[in-house]
Amino acid sequence: MAEVLIKTSNIIKDFGQKVKTRVLFGIDLEIQSGEFTSLIGSSGSGKSTLLNIIGALDRPTEGHVVVGGTDLDDLDDDGLAYFRNKTIGFIFQSHFLLPQFTVLENVLIPYLIYAGRTTKDVEKRALELLDMVGLSHRRDNRGNAISGGEQQRVAIARALINNPRAILADEPTGNLDSSNTEKVFSILRDINREYATTFIMVTHDRNLADRTDRILELSDGIIIKDTGTSDCVKSPFHASQLYSFLVK
Repeated sequence: MAEVLIKTSNIIKDFGQKVKTRVLFGIDLEIQSGEFTSLIGSSGSGKSTLLNIIGALDRPTEGHVVVGGTDLDDLDDDGLAYFRNKTIGFIFQSHFLLPQFTVLENVLIPYLIYAGRTTKDVEKRALELLDMVGLSHRRDNRGNAISGGEQQRVAIARALINNPRAILADEPTGNLDSSNTEKVFSILRDINREYATTFIMVTHDRNLADRTDRILELSDGIIIKDTGTSDCVKSPFHASQLYSFLVK
């Protein structure tokens, strides 16, 4: 039986102080190690918010996230930063490469944050990752001196440099044309299959979602459908919870 790598329990997220807006309404979720899961839903459904909470970029208002046996609620801000750097790889819609650094240096940045300096072995790994995404010939180019599709492939290599257990991808193909979309998704799928890296990918592209292992559909902050089970998954949210929230 596969290991449950990521587990969320009753994740609730509110934004605002005087006037609260509830974005997530009690999300219970388990992601198995090696699973490639896509999150779909309309804009504002809570996909990116849930992804950010799982990746320790944000904290829930209520509930718990456990990743690899670590309850993120037990970590202070420094602990969360270390956890993110070592356990999670991130790929965003915008690649966020640093233009003043070379492609190789951009790939090495997460390791430099962790260790302070690189080693020959780590630099060799970075070159191997660039080769894997077809960009070893761009190693000395500046981050802003390559195409958009190439920049996103560099971001994939960067996400892998610290051997993360999971990669969280928020619309990784959202800014790409159809040809580069296919290249980037194929790389992600190959990584998942070859290294059993766990993926959670937010996407509006249903064609890509249909090629993942599991599709979670969110609507108004709840999971309304999970293709990984025989039945629709119902959120534990009830009208009584809404009343309780409104009168707080």
